[in-house]
Amino acid sequence: MAPALFDSDPFADDEDWNRVQRKETTTQRLDRNWSALLQELRVVQTGVQILTGFLLTLPFQEGFEDVGTGFRIVYLVTIGCAMVATLLLAAPVALHRVLFRRHRLPLLVTMAHRFAYIGLLCLGAALTGAVGLVFDITVGTVPALIAGAVTLTAFAGFWLVFPLILRARDDPRGGDDDHPGDDHPGDDHPGDDHPGDDRTPPR
Repeated sequence: MAPALFDSDPFADDEDWNRVQRKETTTQRLDRNWSALLQELRVVQTGVQILTGFLLTLPFQEGFEDVGTGFRIVYLVTIGCAMVATLLLAAPVALHRVLFRRHRLPLLVTMAHRFAYIGLLCLGAALTGAVGLVFDITVGTVPALIAGAVTLTAFAGFWLVFPLILRARDDPRGGDDDHPGDDHPGDDHPGDDHPGDDRTPPR
């Protein structure tokens, strides 16, 4: 059975493993998780911003007036998903500012983890809608439906089904790749003056 995507602390069950194998304190583990999450968010934020900008200008492009009512609704849903993805993938930055030096790093890492999951789902939905809209404008409704279905299937397969199968099949404590967000041992949390301190640094 696959672990829940939104556990209260998705990193808690491997704390003992990290302490033994990596000689990490809880604070060091959380610092590393946070650093890796930021790297992941940087990868997707640029693409989300470009997609949102493209969608916002689409109604002003030649040929959009020929889009039927059904695909106009698809457009509104798509741009809504893109906006939600933009907000969620930038939310950890705002959360970090509000909780800075509040000793809430466990909460910060957990919430950023959840925001990233939901933001990626919204991004997949937005990209699917965008592909459908482009095909509808250029070649017609039927190819647009086919392209949208293929895109949605690809995203569901590569972003959800395949990762969850691997997560359910492999014991995360059997190797060094213990969890998403655990790829950079030794990374320190921005603003942390003592990354090796057992005490949670002020956030």
